[in-house]
This record gives sequence, structure tokens and C-alpha cells, in this order.
Amino acid sequence: MPKNIVDAKIALINTALEISKTETDAKINIQNPQQLKSFLDEENRMLKTMVDKVIGSGANVVLCQKGVDDMAQHYLAKAGVLVVRRIKESDLTKLAKATGARIVTNLDDLFEKDLGSAALVEERKIEEDRWVFIEGCKHPKSVTLLLRGGSQRVVDEVERSVHDAIMVVKDVMETPSIVAGGGAPETYAAAKVRSWSKSLEGREQLAAEKFADALESIPLALAENAGMDPIDTLTSLRSRQLKGEKWTGIDVMKTRIANMKSSDIIEPLTVKLQIVSAASEAACMILRIDDVIATVKSSAPPGGGEGGMPPGMGGMGGGMPGMGGGMPDMGGMM
Repeated sequence: MPKNIVDAKIALINTALEISKTETDAKINIQNPQQLKSFLDEENRMLKTMVDKVIGSGANVVLCQKGVDDMAQHYLAKAGVLVVRRIKESDLTKLAKATGARIVTNLDDLFEKDLGSAALVEERKIEEDRWVFIEGCKHPKSVTLLLRGGSQRVVDEVERSVHDAIMVVKDVMETPSIVAGGGAPETYAAAKVRSWSKSLEGREQLAAEKFADALESIPLALAENAGMDPIDTLTSLRSRQLKGEKWTGIDVMKTRIANMKSSDIIEPLTVKLQIVSAASEAACMILRIDDVIATVKSSAPPGGGEGGMPPGMGGMGGGMPGMGGGMPDMGGMM
């Protein structure tokens, strides 16, 4: 069987290329070797018919969700067709999106228009595993990222980072709006909230000031993580923001305050809105809790005390009251 196919025509098949078993049990009595040979020849003829239908469609790569008989593999290999069997249904769906092929459940419905295309289909060995790579698809709507690392922990960390990067791109594509990074929007918003809080009276003013402090926790954390002095950095950032430098933020990589726009440090607007919204909702939920009731399980069984007579009945051990432990004096009655 070929290991690589250039200018591949890919057929996605959701049916088995093998002789299917009957739904009911059947018994065949063979009387002589000629009958056995005829039986085997008929099986080969059926498999050859299946293979001819695949080859007749013009496919040179077959990706099958179910099993492929050894004889069918032999015929396909002789025709120069690469076959991969027992592919998961989810992977077959992704391959259809990547190659543009249509998943076929009946070989009679397989035609050239149902085939997908790729520049190269190749089997490669990576470490101890064999992988099939499908590359050069014209308009792929599904791709695979192969992540490798020295340990499983490294691979998990790389996967998390790649996922975060993809989600950022997705957010920007859905909502094409950006803001500066490096704590610049939080510092700007905190200054506006503080200015607005002066117009309030009573406890509302204190709440607004605390909200501004919460916003500034982002640039404070960035400064601490970068090894910068958090107080000096925040005061300097406030000063430059008040001068109208709205794009000024903290460049963590260079440990300095810089223009985020010229430094290409930006973030999606959707992410910022979600951060402020989620944090505010969590704070409001906590503030609504006005009391906490703690329950302690008792070690004694319900009702208390040990089983026995009810109260007031504990003095019956010596007999009935007034009976003196025996019968009353009956003298003179005879």
C-alpha cells in the first residue's frame, strides 16, 4: 500500500468494505472442494465489486469509518489507493470540513463530485506512533494542531496557551473592537470613577471610590509581577493618564511605562467587558449575603437519654406503693 499520495482525491466512506454478516443465523453444508472454492470465489467477487466502485469514482485515498477486509485492502493497494480504516465519526466529520468531501454511506452513491482534495496525504512515523497527515487542502474549515513537549505537563500548558490565543482571535473576529493592554483602560476608568464619585453624597461616594480601587488592582498586579515598584508605578501611570495619555500602560516585558498602542499591546474589548461584568456580579452576590448560619451536628441521638421507663416510674423496684412488700394484715377475717 502506498505511504504517500500527491494530488489526493479523497473518498470518505461510512460503510464497511467487507462482507457483512447476515441478520439471521444460517448454516451452509459444503459437500465437496469445488463448492468451497465457489463460495470463496463469490466472496472475492463481492469485494472486488466494492473496490471497483471506489476506483471508478477516481479516488486514490479512502478514509473509512468501519472495517476494511484484507482482500479489499489488497485490491486497493494494487490500484495504488491509500486506505485508512476505523476512523472515528467525529474525525470523519472534521475531514469532510477540511477536504470538502461528502461522507458516503452507500458505495452506489459514490461519484467524482463527492470526493475531497488535498495536495498531499502521507503516513509518517512520529516517535512510536504512525500518523496520517492530510496537507494542502484548498479551503479547509477544520485543521489539526500537533503539540509536542518534553512531558505531559508541558504539553498541557502549551495546549492551554494555544487555546487562549485562539479564543482571543475569535473574540476579535466576532466583535472587532480593541482596547489598550497593560492596565491602561483600568487606570483610565478608575480616574473617571473617582472624578464622578465627588458628585455623590453619603455611602455611595465610598462605594464608588472602592470600585475605582478595585479597577486599579489590575495595574498593581502587573507591576508586582514585572518586579516593578507597585506604588511608584501606579502614581506615575495616574499622572500620565491625567495628562491625556490614554494609551499609557505597563510594558511587563520591558518593565517600564509605555504607549501600549505603539508597543502593540492590545486586548479585545469583549474580554474587558466580561471581566468588569463578572467581577461586579460576584461582588454584588457577596454583598447580598446578610448572615451565615453555621450548623453543628450533635453526637447524641434525637430525643436524648437512654431508653427505659418514662420519668417518674423509676421507683417501682420495691413493689406497689403502700404494699410494704407483701399482703396487708388479714387477721380476724376467718
